[in-house]
Order: sequence, then C-alpha cells, then structure tokens
Amino acid sequence: MIENKIKASDLFVQALEAEGVEYIFAVPGEENLDMVESLRKSTIKLVLTRHEQGSGFMAATYGRLTGKAGVCMATLGPGATNLATPAAYAHLGGMPLIMITGQKPIKKSKQGQFQIIDVVGLFAPICKMSKQIVHGDTIPSLVREAFRLSEEERPGALLLELPEDIAAEDCTEKVVTPHKRHYAHASDIVLKEAVTLIKSAKMPLILIGAGANRQNVREAMCNFVHATRIPFFVTQMGKGVVDERSSLFLGTAALSAGDYLHCAIERADLIINIGHDVIEKPPFFMEQGGKTVIHINYKSAQVDQVYFPQIEVIGDLAASVDALKVKLGGEVQFDRTYFEKIKLAIDEHIEEGAGDARFPIIPQRFVADIRKVMADKDIIALDNGIYKIWFARNYKAYQPNTVLLDNALATMGAGLPSGMMAAMLNPDQRVMAICGDGGFMMNSQELETAIRLGLNLVVTVLNDNSYGMIRWKQASAGFDDWGLEFGNPDFVKYAESYGATGHRVTCAQDLIPTYEKAFSAGGVHLVELPVDYSENQRVLIDELAEKVCLI
Repeated sequence: MIENKIKASDLFVQALEAEGVEYIFAVPGEENLDMVESLRKSTIKLVLTRHEQGSGFMAATYGRLTGKAGVCMATLGPGATNLATPAAYAHLGGMPLIMITGQKPIKKSKQGQFQIIDVVGLFAPICKMSKQIVHGDTIPSLVREAFRLSEEERPGALLLELPEDIAAEDCTEKVVTPHKRHYAHASDIVLKEAVTLIKSAKMPLILIGAGANRQNVREAMCNFVHATRIPFFVTQMGKGVVDERSSLFLGTAALSAGDYLHCAIERADLIINIGHDVIEKPPFFMEQGGKTVIHINYKSAQVDQVYFPQIEVIGDLAASVDALKVKLGGEVQFDRTYFEKIKLAIDEHIEEGAGDARFPIIPQRFVADIRKVMADKDIIALDNGIYKIWFARNYKAYQPNTVLLDNALATMGAGLPSGMMAAMLNPDQRVMAICGDGGFMMNSQELETAIRLGLNLVVTVLNDNSYGMIRWKQASAGFDDWGLEFGNPDFVKYAESYGATGHRVTCAQDLIPTYEKAFSAGGVHLVELPVDYSENQRVLIDELAEKVCLI
C-alpha cells in the first residue's frame, strides 16, 4: 500500500486552517519560504508588516479580541528576537498567541552558526510552550497542542520553530481535529461558604479583574452585579466588563494607592475578587486578620505578600458567578451610604477640567472629548504613557474590550498595531489608536501597513516632545528635569508621506470637529495633539494626598 505523502509546510498550513486561522502576520525570511508558498495556496491571508513587533502585537490583539490564538511568523535570529517583546506582551497580558519562527537546516549545516541562536531556549521563560519541530509527522499534534495551551486559561504565547529542511520534507500524518473544551464547575460546598460570607458582610465590594474580561463572562457579570446591587470597581484591564455608566460603578484602580476609590476599598470588609490576574497587583494590601477576600477564577490564587484570599471559588468563571447569583437570591442587604458618597466624590473629581480651554490641551479635556466622539462599542487602543492613567480613571468603558490598554508588560509601541487589529476586526466601528510621541515612533512605520490594508483608523499622537511619564516620575522623585526631552518630526507631513491624512489641532475647541471630520472621511488619519501634563502632579498626587475619606 502506497502512503499518501504531503509536504510538511503544507501539512502545517492545513493544521492552521483546521484551527480556524484567518490571518498570519509576518515579516518572512528565506527560512520561511516553504511556509509562504504553502500559505499562497491556502485560505489564510498573509499580512505583511514592517517590523516583527507589528506582527506580534497585531496577532496578540487578535487573540485578545476573539479568544482564538492569533498567529505571527518571523525568520530565525534577529527576526525571532524581535518577537520577544510581543511574546512577553501576550504572556503577561493573557492573550493567546502562536509564533512560528524559521531556522537553518538541522540535519546538515551549510553555514556554520551564521544567525543561529537558541531561539527555543530564549523564549521558554516567556511562553507556555517553546519547541522546535524535528520531524514533519509531529506537526499535527504539536499544532493542536499549541492552540490548546495558548487558548486555555490562562491564555498566553507559544513558539514553534520550523527548520527549513523539516518544512520541505514529506510527511504521512493527518491533521488533528480540534474539539470543544469545557471547564469544571466550582463545588457546591465552596459556593455555599462564599454566599455565607457575602450575606454576613457589612460593606462588600466587587472587584472585576483582567481574567473576567472574556467574551463569555460579560452577561453573567452584568446579571450578578445588577441582581445583588453590590458596588463594583475594576482594574485597568477589567474595564468595560460591566457598563461603567452603572450607578454601582465606583471607578478604576488606576493608581497604586491614594485615589478616592481607595477610601472605599479601605472601608470594605469583603472584596469579591472576580477574575484577578497576578499581572495586575491587587489595588489593596491584605493583612492577616484584616480584609476578607473571595477569589473567583478559573484557577486557584497565586499567593504572595499582598494577596492571600480566604475562600477560592475555582471553575468556569461565568458558571461560578451565575451560581452565586442564584444562591444569593437577589439584592444583598447592607448600608450603601458611604459608597454612594465616595462615588459622588469620584465623579465630581473626574469632571474637573473636562471643559478646560487651555492649550496645549490638558488630559482631563482630551479624555472627555474623545469619550464624546466614541459610541458605546467604539474602541480606543492605548499605547503606554502617563495618559494611560488618565484614560483608566476618567474614560468610562461601556462594553468589554473597548478600552485596549496594557497594564501587564506595559510596553511602548503596541498602541498602533493593536488599534490596527481592532480596526480589521471591527470595520463598522470607530477605532482610535492613542499614542504618546515616544511610543508612536517605535512602530510608526506600521502606518504603511494600515493604509495597505485599507483600514479606517484614527491615530492620535499626544505630543509633549519627551518621555513624559518618566519625566513626571523624575520630578516627583525630586530629581532635576534632565535627559528626557527629544525632537519630533512634523507629524502631519510624516503621516502624509505614507498616504495618510494628517491633522494638527491648534486649540482645544477644534478637537471634536477634527475627530468627526476624520471618522466621516474614512481611511487612515493622524491627529497631532500638543499636550500639557502639568496637571499630573496636582490632580494625581497633591490633591489626592489632601483628600479626606468621608466618614
């Protein structure tokens, strides 16, 4: 009997198709050419980017938004090392990501050690699995295992290295068909214990963390909050799971301590911590014999010096929340007066400066104006800088994953590629990438990719001619203002050189009309916005230090 043979790279692509892969984001090298040829004959769209970081950030954001692993590809050596930051971004951020890297032949060397480093070893600490493929017939099982691990809670990054001689060899294996997975449910005993604690609490609060920001959890969370009437607050990566216009929403834990929200957290005797992820430190410090914490998540708590919950409800998150709601039987009775006062104080504080006409524009004003031009399901994708704290605190999210920020690796350079991916997946919604001038220039070449893909995307560049976050920290620590300023290109001309439309805002009143014009026109637009961060110290530090937690 003659066995049907298939080229290993063709088998690899068939395995990707079986997993439902739509795109591969890539900067290919000669070691990937067999894969490129196999992709040419496939249903998968190859999306070229201008840097491997762009590929990795786009693929990770695909995973974040869909729950299915995004896929990117790069060559060996420097191509692979350029994926290290996106790998860490996905690993810490809980985003399913599959990275495919090439390698020189492993059966016979023709070039010695030219460009060869231990890529598999390099990525092992920042991946759930990092493995070299040494035989084509192992491809189906390795691809299936990679997607299983990547998408399984807690999601993260995987690397598969495909040497060029393995990619070219003949195989006889067939694709492994994916199957649906279900998580176990929490035990009835622990659910009853949690209900007893909640009903006996005098001032309970709900904390919604990054792990609860999953597509299948939103409905359960909304039902739980509105049935129990327990006030809630969120971590930065938990924004939008429950509509933040709710009267029960207290705020976002955007600062490590000292914000008005922490008055409520300090007063609470029970924190119902739903979806806590260790990458976001809990916005409260636990003490033995102090605050009681119920940990509700897919996995048990990672105990450290600031987080050691007394009860752990482990299992499918949506099912656990639904079961608690049923067992609680409706509204939880306790005195909400203090939390209502704190909410009023927070809301009043956030409104301050929203109409300020100063220029360069202050953060309170540009956050408020951007909220006005974005509808419920519209998406902002933030790079990293001090403005991220302002958006986390002042910008209310109405839907899950409509505020894409990174409070895990907190890397610069991800805002534009993340916004591009959001625009690809949501062509009928407004999408805005918001970047500082420092972070934008780290991957600004991806403007060409955005234009080539025909995206509708507005990119805001907040221009202060410096690494503003570090400059603020420098001043706060009492150091001299030195070493953190730089020059910028003419951002309007820069955008136009790629074929985008550039806009420069020259007064605060022009910001909303500029955005409306850009979104109405469609295509890729860059809006340069000069900003004044002098409010950082007064509003985020000095004023909050003088606050009095209401009694």
